[in-house]
Amino acid sequence: MARRSAASPPARVLPLGALRAAIASLARHRRVRGVLLGVPVVLMLLAGGFLWFRDSSFVSVQRVRIAGVQGPDARAVEAALTQAARGMSTLDVNTGALLAAVVPLRVVRALSAIPSFPHGLRIEVGEQLPVAVLTVAGVHTAVAADGVALGPALASSSLPDVSGSWLPAPGRRVGGASLLAALAVLGSAPAPLARHVERVFTGARGVTAAMRNGLLVYFGDATRALAKWLSLARVLADPGSAGASYVDVRVPSHPAAGFPAGVSPPDAAAAAGTGSGEQQAGTESTVAAIAAALPGAGTSTSATEASATATGATGASGTESTSGSQAPTSTGGEVDTGHQSESPTVSGGG
Repeated sequence: MARRSAASPPARVLPLGALRAAIASLARHRRVRGVLLGVPVVLMLLAGGFLWFRDSSFVSVQRVRIAGVQGPDARAVEAALTQAARGMSTLDVNTGALLAAVVPLRVVRALSAIPSFPHGLRIEVGEQLPVAVLTVAGVHTAVAADGVALGPALASSSLPDVSGSWLPAPGRRVGGASLLAALAVLGSAPAPLARHVERVFTGARGVTAAMRNGLLVYFGDATRALAKWLSLARVLADPGSAGASYVDVRVPSHPAAGFPAGVSPPDAAAAAGTGSGEQQAGTESTVAAIAAALPGAGTSTSATEASATATGATGASGTESTSGSQAPTSTGGEVDTGHQSESPTVSGGG
């Protein structure tokens, strides 16, 4: 009978339950590996499907709405943007391509595109419209309120003239603080008044607008330009300013109308009394419309403040009717409109 060696280890028998567990674990690991190997394939298929769907006719841009375009090149801007947008989809809007389509037109400053699934696209345009024609050595170019040259194609005889020392290429900004201030003042002008401006220059009283009827308007600088234009509108609506040679709005709360030598300012109260109720109502509505139309962007005075000033400063006769006001008075050929005394009164030579 053979004897077991004392050095030989005893034989180990794996229990049946443990063997089954090991086999099941191995099977599970194989399935997990199979699933993991299949994930990249599925992701690639999904990515390819999305790329195909993104540029398919199912989401192509078919309806284009453009907002914010109102300048002289409005139709050209709309046509260029519409054509560029029609080659896109609502899942793949290329804003850079839209901007590139309108670069030659110059008037577009910025834009944003808002897709509407599945076929709509709204494009909101920020324009830099021409506010003046810059003339240097007989050469003209249109310029925007921020000083950007827009090129000679947008120069128009309906725009006021400004002068400078050099003519920048289209897309470049003009130089000189006084010229930039003049353009900023023009950029704040409401349309009913802007169309009557012939030229803007810097004189002894700062930025000065020469109107087409010969009236001079002294702005001083570009600060509170919105309030100054509104102040001018109030003065022009006042019958007591008829025949004035200049209006000083450097202190917008205290504008003053000056008269040529030998010309007496009309009696504002009498002039207002002879006007019909319809004329007075028309004056009120004109000033209120100008106040409502004044843009608040780019100025130190908000549209809300401007509107409040217009409604508070214009009474039935077109003169100021707020508390603490007084009737226009003549002081050495200059009429102070008598606005609230929150700023010093402009009088004398101004």
